[in-house]
Amino acid sequence: MNPGINVEKARFNMVQQQVRPWDVLDQDILDLLYVVHREEFVPEAYRAHAFSDIEIPLSRDLASCERMWAPRVEARVLQELAVKKPDRVLEIGTGSGHFAALLAHRAQHVCSVEINPGLAAMGSANLARCGVDNVTVEQGDGARGWSRGAPYDVIVLTGSTPVLPDAFLNELRVGGRLFAIVGDPPVMAARLVTCTAEGAFLQRDLFETCFPPLRNALQPARFQF
Repeated sequence: MNPGINVEKARFNMVQQQVRPWDVLDQDILDLLYVVHREEFVPEAYRAHAFSDIEIPLSRDLASCERMWAPRVEARVLQELAVKKPDRVLEIGTGSGHFAALLAHRAQHVCSVEINPGLAAMGSANLARCGVDNVTVEQGDGARGWSRGAPYDVIVLTGSTPVLPDAFLNELRVGGRLFAIVGDPPVMAARLVTCTAEGAFLQRDLFETCFPPLRNALQPARFQF
């Protein structure tokens, strides 16, 4: 972090000027953003931008598309998921571990699946260094479902998917909530799905966005002529 930056002032500005205006009004979540230090999860090369309203790259490799969500998106998604202490959470895409840490402070346990070995190691190290002990990071491909440990109370995909696989719906407990960014560029839907009864789901689109897809994400069937 740049020694000239007042970290706590920057954190305060992030909450007040970015997060609150995005209809994040749950005081517990706003307070949590002061407890879980975002800068601890940002790669050193980008740490000066930890509180900026941007998606932060997780690698200097320009070919890599893995990025952290902007702070306002993390907070809004956390609020919409309404995570409670008894909840068991599945996160697809560990990344830096920051969103897993936010989830962990509100849930009983988080299973976070990461296909990239380097990011799995980074996320695990960041979580351990910050004392988050109720997250299990598993290396694997969860883009089309992760049945181990199902059913879950909460499922969140941190990368987009052109089509939401039915497997995730089947892994959701009744009353459970799922968040995914669904669609193709340039406009995708940030979608909240609630399991209202066995095999019944209520879908609500929260906002429009565009975010890189999960590796091996399910693709729609294409017409062939």
